[in-house]
Amino acid sequence: MPAGTLHYGQGPARAHAPGLSQARMVRIEQDILGKNDAYARANREHLAGQAILALNLVSSPGSGKTSLLTRTLTALKDRHPLAVIEGDQETAFDADRIRATGVPALQINTGKGCHLDAHMVGQALAQIALPAGGILFIENVGNLVCPAAFDLGEAAKVAILSVTEGADKPLKYPDMFHAARLMIINKMDLLPYVDFDVDQAIAYARRINPQLQVLTVSATRGDGFDAWLAWLDTELGAVKQTRIDSLESELARLRGA
Repeated sequence: MPAGTLHYGQGPARAHAPGLSQARMVRIEQDILGKNDAYARANREHLAGQAILALNLVSSPGSGKTSLLTRTLTALKDRHPLAVIEGDQETAFDADRIRATGVPALQINTGKGCHLDAHMVGQALAQIALPAGGILFIENVGNLVCPAAFDLGEAAKVAILSVTEGADKPLKYPDMFHAARLMIINKMDLLPYVDFDVDQAIAYARRINPQLQVLTVSATRGDGFDAWLAWLDTELGAVKQTRIDSLESELARLRGA
């Protein structure tokens, strides 16, 4: 450990809480995440049964996540059924921005909570219209720490990093970039005006997650959006094909019974 550093993430729990042993913290985390994972499995089965692609959008505050989402919805709403679950500690500002695009949105306010969990999302699924064969975007609370550990039943986590942040974010918050399947570097229109090394950010992220896919976009100007929309089409196509394969397998079983 470097001199002048106190590191509280090196024990089995990889965290610290005054008065709790590492073993006790591990047991508490396993209990919480075990219950969350059961809800996540139920959400995933529900979504798979309707061939719905669910994506968990994660980032720090100010990355342009909502702007990216509203532009995406405007581009896709005439091509696919869409719905959004919005997560924030307070207010419904972002849900209102989503509804202004004509896409249904349900707001989840977490209060002091720093992330969405699978039980919250399951409750939302019971209230929001989700046409079969569409895309559900889950915009998580702005936070690169807590949401990394909580499976919501999504097909993939999409981590958004903006050029107005540090290129070293993937190394500072490794759990999130390890959990993500796609990293979007946003606000590329501002690149000439900030000190951000795109290649370095990608290298840092792939040091954490060698399989991480990366796209660069500008949510305000539209740069890179064709590639992002193509990625969404491919992912939705895979979800639909999995559902078709499952139905054909079940049909073959019934015929052979």
